[in-house]
Amino acid sequence: MRDEQLVTPPQSSAQRQTQLWPAHLPDAIVKTAALLQQGELVVFPTDTVYGLGAHAFQPAAIACLYAVKLRPFTKSIPILLADLSDLENVSLSLPPLAQRYIQQFWPGPLTLVVRKRPELPAILSTDETIAVRIPDCTAARALIRAAGGAVAATSANLSGQPPAQTAAQALAALDGMVAVVLDGGPSPQGQASTVVDCTTNPPRLLRPGPITAHDLAL
Repeated sequence: MRDEQLVTPPQSSAQRQTQLWPAHLPDAIVKTAALLQQGELVVFPTDTVYGLGAHAFQPAAIACLYAVKLRPFTKSIPILLADLSDLENVSLSLPPLAQRYIQQFWPGPLTLVVRKRPELPAILSTDETIAVRIPDCTAARALIRAAGGAVAATSANLSGQPPAQTAAQALAALDGMVAVVLDGGPSPQGQASTVVDCTTNPPRLLRPGPITAHDLAL
């Protein structure tokens, strides 16, 4: 069986060239994490849809993410985490219900809006909250862990367009605008995560998804 190599697609008509790498190759994870740390944008698989990511603590990279996606600055950027221990680096104390949701549904397709730490770049959100999640995807968590434990990420598409469920769809939407697309195969869920605001009492379902209001006892 021949050795797999990191593959570069044909040159884009855009000003830069986007690399397409198999996500299961350890070298691809390491190199993509290094690009994140250098302020580059990357696309990677998750358990829901493909994500467009930037380093969570680099305001310039996050600003570039907004620009590439054509996303209004009034719409916050969530943070994906590698491990539960990373949560304390981005959020303040959690209410008991949020802790229960975490124990029950993480890693998985549930995003929780919580109080953010003041150290986070202000550009991530317009208020004192941040949306956080640990994806149930080995490649995603390995990448996030290698990049420092937290990646600012939104769906890999231009605003208003359908989120990419495959690397090919992500590349078609963002070719020439990101450094790398990691190919992890089709997204298992095929839809964006459920979003719950845990900063209100009672909590509010902001976006339906794979985990239902019934699952959450809302």
